[in-house]
Amino acid sequence: MCSMDKIASCEISFIPIMSKNYIDEVKEVIEIIKCYDLEYNVGILSTTIRGSKEKIFDMVKEIYDKMDKKTNFTMDIKISNICGCKK
Repeated sequence: MCSMDKIASCEISFIPIMSKNYIDEVKEVIEIIKCYDLEYNVGILSTTIRGSKEKIFDMVKEIYDKMDKKTNFTMDIKISNICGCKK
């Protein structure tokens, strides 16, 4: 996945709060992630993502904006500029 641009990596945990439909809400967040042209790996506790920082930030904003209308949540996000790829 290394290209001319520097790649960022991100780990996201989306946690619905006091929701009866939490599984569907987590699935919706995963569908949002899938819509972006980013490398991702869904894990049991979080999802890791690699790609351009601009796309990652856009994706995080979309998740926040869409899910803010549907449920209360916390979202733990780690972003790193160290992923083994350089300009």
